[in-house]
Amino acid sequence: MEKELKLIGSRILEQKYEIAKRVHRERTSHLTPDQLKNFPLTEKEMIEVRANFVTIFGEALQGDAELERAYIDLFNWGEQTGEFVYKLGVPLDEALKDTTYYRMFIRDAIKDEVEAQSLSLDQAFKVLDIIDPLMDKAVYCFSLTYIHFYKVMLESAKHSFLELSVPVVPLTKEIAILPLIGTIDTERAALLMEETLNHASRLQLSHLILDLSGVPIIDTMVADQIFKVIDSLKLLGVQAVITGIRPEIAQTVVQLGLDFKSIMVRSNLSTAMKELVFVKK
Repeated sequence: MEKELKLIGSRILEQKYEIAKRVHRERTSHLTPDQLKNFPLTEKEMIEVRANFVTIFGEALQGDAELERAYIDLFNWGEQTGEFVYKLGVPLDEALKDTTYYRMFIRDAIKDEVEAQSLSLDQAFKVLDIIDPLMDKAVYCFSLTYIHFYKVMLESAKHSFLELSVPVVPLTKEIAILPLIGTIDTERAALLMEETLNHASRLQLSHLILDLSGVPIIDTMVADQIFKVIDSLKLLGVQAVITGIRPEIAQTVVQLGLDFKSIMVRSNLSTAMKELVFVKK
């Protein structure tokens, strides 16, 4: 059977450019000339890339050593191609359609050689028992890399969003406001502490108004984080003022037994600013 495997592998290698061209035609048939023009690789370069991928499968049938090497080559291919395709902005499900055509056209080459050698059905399946796991490995490695870069993008976008959710806005030379909007979870609370202290120090503030009118819920965790921010600001010489506590939030604070007595609390921004400006004068 080893001889037959090598012959089938040679057939795949002989037809690698034909297979690559067939895959390329199928995958680009729906693209407009402008889309093809804007693609980072030329048609010739793309066919070469596809032919190199097909080569891995042909060489895998040449022997055990080549089969082991094929798995390594597919891992490297998956890393490089997964990153490349992700950066092109191609959706994962769309990118994986390539493998359907690769599998189909490689099987056509196998079928031709099986018929030419008059191999049995059992022998044909032995070939597929090598090719199919290799293709599955290619899909796995490609998807793994693609998802990795997708997660990195999501984390970066999330971090950028969180940074924007802590907007310290200067009102006067020494007074600024931090309008908090939305739910404060553990991750956002940690960033709230870091960003607030950095802004307060950079702007050399004497007072920072924490406006809570956009915070839907204040529980013990949220209150604890607010207290920590206020205590940390005190160490920087910055006095915090809380504004915007809505009636329903005030009821919750009382029911939970949260103590805001040591903190300067005012009903709204206007009242707080009048008092702070008066104190400054």
